[in-house]
Amino acid sequence: MSTREHILAAVRTALNDAPAVPDIPRTYRLDGDLDGQRRIDILVDRLEDYKAGVTVVDAADVPATVQALLAGAATYVIPAGLDPAWVAWETDTTRIKHDGASHGALTVTELDATDAVITGSAVTVAESGTIILDGSPNQGRRAISLIPDHHICVVHSNDITQILPEALRRLESTRPLTMISGPSATSDIELERVEGVHGPRQLDVIITT
Repeated sequence: MSTREHILAAVRTALNDAPAVPDIPRTYRLDGDLDGQRRIDILVDRLEDYKAGVTVVDAADVPATVQALLAGAATYVIPAGLDPAWVAWETDTTRIKHDGASHGALTVTELDATDAVITGSAVTVAESGTIILDGSPNQGRRAISLIPDHHICVVHSNDITQILPEALRRLESTRPLTMISGPSATSDIELERVEGVHGPRQLDVIITT
């Protein structure tokens, strides 16, 4: 018997003695009951509590808002599928670092040397203030939203749910999901808050209606 066969046989033996899996109660809330404006209000409150910057604008004002937020950035990353209108104002194309598709993937060193990143989002949970990225073309791969120190994320109001079960139904579970609740922050044993350890130190969210 090969090592592989031995391991699989041991697993089968263990499963024979396993108790039956009990039915899991699904009595938790599956759907929210708030209208769109109330969901936006709650999301803004949660994000501001997490020390994220939040701006609510019409779709036509997204480019100008992005431009203002990038005023101090020497360079910034955009994923291959980002809406080009959001950066159409840019006259100095050397500031833009493209990632993905025909441009290839930026290295970790290149990402670390970049000041900011702009992404879209897949779905956002208002009650927890959690933005979820799923690696779609307008969001790019996970690394670009974790390494630059400033993340600008555009959230469409139609993609805001009240609670997590609603959000999960909109997602494909096999995709690489990244859940973001405010800027990266942690505390040491003395409860000293440290920002930027596991992701961007600064998060700015543009909610477009």
